[in-house]
Amino acid sequence: MATKTKSESTGKAAATSAAKVLKSKTATKAEKSVAASALTQKGSTEATSNKVASSAAKILKDPKASKDAKSAAASALTQKKK
Repeated sequence: MATKTKSESTGKAAATSAAKVLKSKTATKAEKSVAASALTQKGSTEATSNKVASSAAKILKDPKASKDAKSAAASALTQKKK
């Protein structure tokens, strides 16, 4: 069976959130990594790596993570190959 290419890409709102995370002085390294991945996938069909997907899942579960970090994480997870 061939792996189907994901057709999703980061939307405008998620890209804006990701940019805010990258500019934030309080964002963690993991949050910035996930945000960078989400921005890289804007207008692209690239898939999220396993490492970034793992970080994104942790960010989504973290009650201290910002709304912008969670938005970027959700976008990155949506683009993970299954």
